[in-house]
Amino acid sequence: MLNAINLSKTFPSGEGTVTALEGFSQTFPAGQITAIVGPSGSGKSTLLNLLAGFERPSSGQVLHNGTDLSALSESGRARYRLEHFGFVFQNYNLVTILSALENVEFPLSLLGISEKERLEKARAMLVQVGLERRLKHYPSQLSGGEQQRVAIARALISQPDILLADEPTGNLDSKTGAGILELLIGPAKEGRCVLLITHDLEVAAQADRIVYVRDGRLERVEEKQLERVGS
Repeated sequence: MLNAINLSKTFPSGEGTVTALEGFSQTFPAGQITAIVGPSGSGKSTLLNLLAGFERPSSGQVLHNGTDLSALSESGRARYRLEHFGFVFQNYNLVTILSALENVEFPLSLLGISEKERLEKARAMLVQVGLERRLKHYPSQLSGGEQQRVAIARALISQPDILLADEPTGNLDSKTGAGILELLIGPAKEGRCVLLITHDLEVAAQADRIVYVRDGRLERVEEKQLERVGS
């Protein structure tokens, strides 16, 4: 479970400051997909960066199973992300000089897992996302949907507790995007916490909960109470 407690974030601007997020509190349960929705400039990206520990809040806490991410050092947060978080980005963020297989196994190399074991796991993960015939292809040789599937496989390879997806269907057509959403539902069924940042209400409608943010504040929450664990 991931908890945001009274999160605020300000940035210096000229002679003053800009408040990107203010007083945000919310619990993100395991076994559910939570969609975070809001217009451009609403604070979605700032919230994502705080929840993932990429940035420290100006005030408030981010707690994962009792661990306060903001209390960790920069290197400590990086290690914690590696062990507990998986990330899926709109622009895929694949390493262009690595094959699909090498991109997926890369996080396991950072965890010190042997080459044999990590390559076996990476192959199995790519099979799971339907890319068993694309193992040796480079990102430039893959379609947008295929690149996003590689990114999802990479995000899941270390079996993270929390999966954060930032506009994962934003660059894809509706049919391909629907397939990507199906892959994100799987981790929620397995009991993981899945957070989906999106501006698309049709995408958000597939989530168990929708958290609306506007002008850096929590606006409202829609609860669907869909049971995914073990379904």
